[in-house]
Amino acid sequence: MKRAVYAGSFDPPTHGHMFMIREGARLFDELVVAIGVNPDKRSTFTLERRLELLRAVTRDLPNVRVESFEHQFLVKYAAGMGAQYMLRGIRNAQDFQYELTMRNVNQDMEPGVTTVFLVPPRHLAETSSSFVKGLVGPRGWREVVKGFVPEPVFEAILELHQGESGGQDGD
Repeated sequence: MKRAVYAGSFDPPTHGHMFMIREGARLFDELVVAIGVNPDKRSTFTLERRLELLRAVTRDLPNVRVESFEHQFLVKYAAGMGAQYMLRGIRNAQDFQYELTMRNVNQDMEPGVTTVFLVPPRHLAETSSSFVKGLVGPRGWREVVKGFVPEPVFEAILELHQGESGGQDGD
């Protein structure tokens, strides 16, 4: 069985993440989508809420499992669960430089785990959780953000920002 791990903070999950997850589900027998918990990083959504959201948006993918991990190197987590692959996305040259370095370090730590890179289509290349969070607030943000995240995630963002200013779609 070809098992891969695709990890991130997923705060919040975006259409870019969904591209990676769908492609990973197509390429591997099992894809574990793992939320890496960084205790030094303040998240917008709780770990539990991110797990719920990822499970909701991957419900139609039977070979995808959603989990979390903390206080471990990703490659050690992957090896510990019997994954032969780690799936990583490359959006730009900066991602490539960083991911290449990490791939080499990971290969030294766990030679049995291979890093597989995917490049998202052009319309998703700039999409990241940080980018989406940065769009929230100005007048008309709801319509803009809606284009970058799956519907359950958009609803969760609306819940989180209920009652805040920023106007409705037509403002």
